[in-house]
Amino acid sequence: MYKIVVCGCGAMSAVWIDIVRKRGDCEIVGLADIRVEAAEEKKEKFQLDANVYPSIYAALEKEAPDIVLDITTPEAHFEIVTAALEAGCDVFGEKPMSDSLENAEKMVACAEKTGKEYFVMQNRRYVPGVWALRDLVQSRKLGGLGQVSVNYQMAPRFGGFRDEMDSPLIADMAIHTFDAARFITGQNAVSVYCHQFNPSWSWYRGDANAVCIFEMEDGSVFDYRGSWCANGLSTSWESEWRLTCADGSAFWDGADKLFCETSSVSDLPLVPLQLLGHEACINEMFDALGRGTRPQTDCRDNINSIRMVQKAIESAKQKQLIIL
Repeated sequence: MYKIVVCGCGAMSAVWIDIVRKRGDCEIVGLADIRVEAAEEKKEKFQLDANVYPSIYAALEKEAPDIVLDITTPEAHFEIVTAALEAGCDVFGEKPMSDSLENAEKMVACAEKTGKEYFVMQNRRYVPGVWALRDLVQSRKLGGLGQVSVNYQMAPRFGGFRDEMDSPLIADMAIHTFDAARFITGQNAVSVYCHQFNPSWSWYRGDANAVCIFEMEDGSVFDYRGSWCANGLSTSWESEWRLTCADGSAFWDGADKLFCETSSVSDLPLVPLQLLGHEACINEMFDALGRGTRPQTDCRDNINSIRMVQKAIESAKQKQLIIL
């Protein structure tokens, strides 16, 4: 039976708690949040027999958990994750790994040093359309891959920390798309040029729009254009994807429309997955921990996704190509 401490009891924690409490091999023994009332609210909502703490340190000392779920804001991840790893806990955490590449690299090093595991939530890896594109690329049915183009246009009004971030779209949302691009292509990025900007009507303090061009290891190009304050013509949360290959192209609308075209158009089936999103990712984390293996969202792999994020932001600031 895994003893679990949940650190960070905001809105996203409800998704994690609901999934974990239904498992037969887990017990949530502690809820930690600097806003104690948020922890109390989650305890009451899910009727948990758990203690409430104002900090991760108090929870680690009193509960000695096996696993810490880090569902805090990006700037808090470094402190929470390293404290938990050094206390002898494995960590399952929300994306992005950290608010800086330097801290993310230190977190990976901490996992290596302590011999504990740190897995990162990348729920977009558990979407049928993403798997279908990955299978298409691997099958080489359309020949070699030349370009992956992604269009993301949404206008969410979150409030809270995202409204105050310097790079809300790239730092908080594009990590999903960048990670999915790595998963689909099987390639890491080697360079990036990014331009960020904030339209006059944006309600975000930082840059809510961006255009990025990545060169991948095999010479193919992944380009991303996105907005978090798009006025109309919204895409899905999963974006629109177009793959250009030697012998044809493929298009996915981010929902249920997926097809490829060579001399004729062929509908493609989505890959059926037993579990989706957060539930699938968390389930794989637990399975990997039990088997002593590493899931696809292990921090040692995910560092390559957060590197794309942070180097894109660096490119936008310096207005020049950045080598990863």
